Amino acid sequence: MAGKDKYVAYVSSYTSGLGSKFGIKIYDVDMKNGRFKEKQKVEITNSSYIGISHNKKTLYSITDAGVEAYHILPDGGLEFLNEASINGMRGCYLNMDQEDNYLLTAGYHDGKVTILKLNKDGSIGEITDERYHKGLGTAAGRNHVPHVQCIKVSKDNKYLLAADLGMDRVNVYSLNVESGKIKEVDVIHCDQESSPRHMQFSKDGRFLYVCLEQKCGIEVYEYTDNNGDPEFNKIQTVSNSDEADSIGVASSALTFSEDYNYLVSSTAGENNVIIYKVDKETGLLTKKIQLPIAGEYPKDAALFPDNKHLVSLNHESDSLTFFKVDLEAGTLVMNGPEEHVNRPNCIVFHKLEG
Repeated sequence: MAGKDKYVAYVSSYTSGLGSKFGIKIYDVDMKNGRFKEKQKVEITNSSYIGISHNKKTLYSITDAGVEAYHILPDGGLEFLNEASINGMRGCYLNMDQEDNYLLTAGYHDGKVTILKLNKDGSIGEITDERYHKGLGTAAGRNHVPHVQCIKVSKDNKYLLAADLGMDRVNVYSLNVESGKIKEVDVIHCDQESSPRHMQFSKDGRFLYVCLEQKCGIEVYEYTDNNGDPEFNKIQTVSNSDEADSIGVASSALTFSEDYNYLVSSTAGENNVIIYKVDKETGLLTKKIQLPIAGEYPKDAALFPDNKHLVSLNHESDSLTFFKVDLEAGTLVMNGPEEHVNRPNCIVFHKLEG
């Protein structure tokens, strides 16, 4: 049970011009009380996104110079391994393939997907492939410029998906796990001006969830692979806002609960957190909670591993806010004072061994 297990939480944040050089903070997680206690600070510049390898041994972070790798110690502390260039502008998102053989990064500013080899010890090796998304120039009075915002690899490790917020589409590439090369095989077209920002696959890999920033909602796709021909069929669209006109409201977070029973999203503008119950058989979402998070621009939000508490990372108000959650009753109640963190971006919970 999650109640007995010990966890740490890693929170990444911007540092430039904020008088801080510690871009990652490590907290001991107090599961019973739903709070964090600061444990360690890591010197890193502008950690815009972090992720942990599938084998739970390495944490990777985007930084100004490219990407950095850290060995995760038994107590959850981090030990620097190495850094590598992504040969482009600063990235905004990273991920690994299912076997931890490759590190994938997304470039918001230059519309670029970069793939780097990972060594057995978790350190980062050389670039194996890089791909710039192409734009449409000025179409329909809007300058369509590629902004790769998120990268996921399908659970069968066959395809790399790159959400392009500027082009309103998700590019689908086949991933050659031997060479680390990719080849475009499909495109998922989203509505114009919908801005796909974040993606998650269900635990079994049958369903893809795409968070749309400007459309302010989530689209659910059923995924099947027909001998190298991937198919994504849209089966549901849900809205993260009750407003008929969601201009000025933008969706950002998309995180599964540890047991994959719930999906958490958030909105800037309305500054709400939205929690959906996930039907694992059908993939469909049912809204359980849509309530304010007492902060500005919840860039990321996550349920604690026991699903009884929630933390919101409020980017514009430099705060973490904590809540008691009752998913059956549909309530979210503030749980103690906010915690100050400059421009927080992303949170990952990590279960300690033993």
